[in-house]
Amino acid sequence: MNYLVLIYGQDWTPEQASQGVLDLTVVKDELAASGELVSYAPLDLPTEGKVVQIRNGVQVVTDGPFGEAKEQLAGYFMIDVAADDRAQQVAGRVSAIVGDRVELRGAAFPG
Repeated sequence: MNYLVLIYGQDWTPEQASQGVLDLTVVKDELAASGELVSYAPLDLPTEGKVVQIRNGVQVVTDGPFGEAKEQLAGYFMIDVAADDRAQQVAGRVSAIVGDRVELRGAAFPG
């Protein structure tokens, strides 16, 4: 079953960010070795992204405004595991690394 582990942005020092990346890379490598990793990615800061929408049938792309939220989506792991317990185990490990909650969602449609 596919699950998405959503990682939210943190106000880390550069040292914390470097260690976090190293620790998350270990998790990524272990998931890849076990065959449970579907994909993963760190995401750009919201200020680097675009807002895309259709207005009156025309696509409009802007540099913002972005949602006013303290936490922003910072990255994700897409995993394919046999059971919900395993997905929760992976999410718990990621949560411990980032020092905050992560969101775990099951795939709504079979892959």
